Amino acid sequence: MHRNTSAALAAALLTAGLTPLALSAPASAAVAKHYDDFNGDGYRDVAYGHYYKGISGADGWEGGAVNVVYGKAGGLDTSRTQVIHQDSPGVPGTGEEDDMFGESMTSADLNKDGYADLIVGNPMEAVGSTQYRGSVTIVWGSGSGLSGGTSVAPKSGAGSYFGRDLATGDFNGDGSPDLAVIGGGEAWLYRGGFTKSGTTGSVSKIDKTGQGWYSSGLAAGKVNGDGKTDLVVLGEQFIDNKPVPRVWFLKGASGGLTSGASKTYISAPWTAAIGDFNKDGYGDIAVGLPDNNSGKGIVSVWRGTSSGPSGSMTYNQASSGVSGSPEADDNFGYAVSAGDTNGDGYADLVVGVPHEDVNGMADQGGVHVFRGGSGGLSGSRSSWIPQTVQGRPADSYESFGSALRVRDVTGDGKADLAIGAANVSVLLRGASGGPTTSGLTELPEMSGSFSD
Repeated sequence: MHRNTSAALAAALLTAGLTPLALSAPASAAVAKHYDDFNGDGYRDVAYGHYYKGISGADGWEGGAVNVVYGKAGGLDTSRTQVIHQDSPGVPGTGEEDDMFGESMTSADLNKDGYADLIVGNPMEAVGSTQYRGSVTIVWGSGSGLSGGTSVAPKSGAGSYFGRDLATGDFNGDGSPDLAVIGGGEAWLYRGGFTKSGTTGSVSKIDKTGQGWYSSGLAAGKVNGDGKTDLVVLGEQFIDNKPVPRVWFLKGASGGLTSGASKTYISAPWTAAIGDFNKDGYGDIAVGLPDNNSGKGIVSVWRGTSSGPSGSMTYNQASSGVSGSPEADDNFGYAVSAGDTNGDGYADLVVGVPHEDVNGMADQGGVHVFRGGSGGLSGSRSSWIPQTVQGRPADSYESFGSALRVRDVTGDGKADLAIGAANVSVLLRGASGGPTTSGLTELPEMSGSFSD
């Protein structure tokens, strides 16, 4: 999922370390049950960008890092964390001041050993004399957590900023997770399986050949109900020598991916999430367009059908029943994520508005939750989560809602909502009424984005 990191998430210098992890029972030699269970103990883990390291090197690394909070029965264990960067043992490369290790992240059990693996993009990585060549690293899961790593080799023509965005899924339905990568304005499909020695299945370019297509972001999910993972590519297409913002649907198929419909917008698509909002068996594609209408922002939902996406609805802060009102530079749709937060079987959509001004406080931010239901999403079933749920006084420049992740971390059948902010990021438990502050977890040392 393509993301743009807010300037308000600029960093603080904190000391980081590694808390020893208890060994879990060995996982079976099969794909991990959860694509984000890095130590195979049956509980989901959460990975996100760590506070950006300053020039001094006092934190022990340069150029970005990833923080991992491991799961336990009932939720996250914030006493069991791990910081991963390019100076971690076994991780390829060397951290450098202008790197962005962790700018993009996704996960899957790529080598099918029962432990999920973390895939990390560093699109600003210099390789030899080539500036901004970019890199992608697989950090391998194990019974003791994430350990060691292997570089994903870019294909000739991948160009610059390799690793700008990442997505995983079983796109060809063979039971082995595959990896999609953005590099050089193109998307690339790496088929499974993957090995620690660096081998992969075949690699192919995802492109509208000869049609002036440039890729910038990815989202993966199941849209047409055939069981295979589908891919949505965010980008632009040059038409009559002018760039036109578009998203492109590709259907999972035995041969990899099959080109499908495209949808045009008047502003750039920044992010996307897939969820079945009306419970008809087909995933709907929610696209965040925060620059739309002078930065007021909208979310466009492209409805899923058996033949792919068709028809759409638009939501913003002017939609009936939605709290607040649209204002320039609010950036409604800056971040989106989907999941069933109340356990009713309908996916819900969570939308970040990180630059919302509240009571005269600039860029305080907040989050809208649109609950799914018969007919899909509705503003009448939406609710507002303010920055103050952090348990802190209202504050300017908190950019609450700049990053979002909806997943069932507690294992109770209701997806939990992780919300990123400039200072204090939190995890809200899912509940029958939607996300609740009861049992709120503060996420330590977060900056940047969550892993998909």
